[in-house]
Amino acid sequence: MDDLIINFAPTGMVPTKEHTPHVPITVTEIVDDVLAACDLGAGIAHLHTRDALSGAPEVNPDTFAAIIEGIRRHAPDLVICVSLSGRNVTDPDLRAAPLNLDGELKPDMGSLTLSSLNFVQQASVNSPSTIQFLARRMHDRAVCPSWRSSTSA
Repeated sequence: MDDLIINFAPTGMVPTKEHTPHVPITVTEIVDDVLAACDLGAGIAHLHTRDALSGAPEVNPDTFAAIIEGIRRHAPDLVICVSLSGRNVTDPDLRAAPLNLDGELKPDMGSLTLSSLNFVQQASVNSPSTIQFLARRMHDRAVCPSWRSSTSA
């Protein structure tokens, strides 16, 4: 069992409170769910951020910072991976914004999807130049990529 790594993604990009009241949207809800999963053995938290009012996915470094700070305060050894998804944000600089966090707020990993993916309601577009940009930014910031290809989605 020592070889098992549990990667917990509490929010994802799709579910809303309308889908299920259990999906965490606020910083406090996300932190609480991650810490509960950590207590149950999760070793990685794959984080997405949401707008606290609408519940819509967003890329907001301040929200990432608040979530990471809340997690690190109670679980400093948990590996933190920030989502750099292209599903609702296409600008590579915006997608890479969470990688600019510093100190204890700096993520350990960033998601790096190595292809474009079609989903039911929209595509997640990852051009070769965007993939290279995100990989270079992760390298420059010493953030490990968490990658997946379309065959592992």
